[in-house]
Amino acid sequence: MINVQARNSVANFGVGAPEKRRSLIAACLAHLLHDGYTDALYAFLPVWQAQFGLSYAGLALMRALYSGTMGGLQVPGAKLVKGWSPRSALVFCTTIAASGFLMMAMPLGLAGLCAGLILAGIGSSIQHPRGSVLVTDTYAPASRGPLGVYNFSGDLGKAALPALVALLLPLIAWRPVTGLMAALGLAVAAALWVLTPRQASHRTERTQPAVQGMGRSGFPLLMAIGAFDTATRMGYLLFLPFLIHARGGASPMVGLGLALLFLGGALGKATCSWLGERLGVIRSVIVTEGATAIFIGATLFVPLSIMLVTLPLLGIVLNGTSSVLYGTVPELAPRGDTGRAFAMFYTAVLGAGGLAPIAYGAIADHTNQKVGVIAAAVTAALIMPMVLGLRSPLDRTHVAR
Repeated sequence: MINVQARNSVANFGVGAPEKRRSLIAACLAHLLHDGYTDALYAFLPVWQAQFGLSYAGLALMRALYSGTMGGLQVPGAKLVKGWSPRSALVFCTTIAASGFLMMAMPLGLAGLCAGLILAGIGSSIQHPRGSVLVTDTYAPASRGPLGVYNFSGDLGKAALPALVALLLPLIAWRPVTGLMAALGLAVAAALWVLTPRQASHRTERTQPAVQGMGRSGFPLLMAIGAFDTATRMGYLLFLPFLIHARGGASPMVGLGLALLFLGGALGKATCSWLGERLGVIRSVIVTEGATAIFIGATLFVPLSIMLVTLPLLGIVLNGTSSVLYGTVPELAPRGDTGRAFAMFYTAVLGAGGLAPIAYGAIADHTNQKVGVIAAAVTAALIMPMVLGLRSPLDRTHVAR
């Protein structure tokens, strides 16, 4: 039934293979830029601390101006642009984010810098739900794989833009560097205007009327699983440098360890969506989270050389679950509203990413580092029985199709 509906929808909207590729490239380009903006800010923090005399708490607060705005406005941002065409929404949010960096580049003091961070966060809050819906509407019902590619593109941005900023800061002042980031954003906005289809597509809502409401019991659980998965990842990252130092690794070895973990993570995001298609959501999540718990536990006891070999494998499963969960959002979206569903899902995972290091750090402070790492592994293990609760909602969704 759904295949017939999907073919009819393609005919109605005229979405052929070239248009699909353009839509996916546009969504990935936007995701790459906005996620790159998010992590590029870390490279500026030492410079801002020196120029403005900020404490570490002050730096954390400045970082929160961006991340808090981006995370907190996911749902309002999705609602704002719900009736917009994909091109208008992505160009608008990218221009807003680039304008935030342009404001940071101006000599407006600390207040101007803070205002620019908030403005950039507003722009990035819109990108996630709208880009996700563009991919889902273009490829539904076969959107799980493309969503994995979209998810992976964000990791490319997280690797590329912070590295670019780190290379430029020793050569030129930080304000011109933020100006270059703004120029890059405006160039991407222009590219998105050319690449992104003009028409607004609502295929997910039009082709799945029978499953509207079916995800109501499953979607909150999916968000909780996504939050636990992100908490595991961010909690382990908090302790990884200290684990390497404890085994005699110096700062360059810490950098190598992080690079190996992130390399595996990028591979996991690109490949685990395929795993989700082959094994199904339940079995895929059990496999990846079980392996995550085992690998995290192993890094507590193995020597440094074996730990470095383990980190890419850990990265694959540590990050890979997110692609499986992300591809499930359209299936369990309440009332078939994928835009709002993606916004709510991102709010949950971004919130967990911000709170988890604080929680695991407090555990380690009151016990020891090993207990903190074990707590992260236990969180991954807890996801395995949790995901079994998705079996019934997913079965009902598939029957409705």
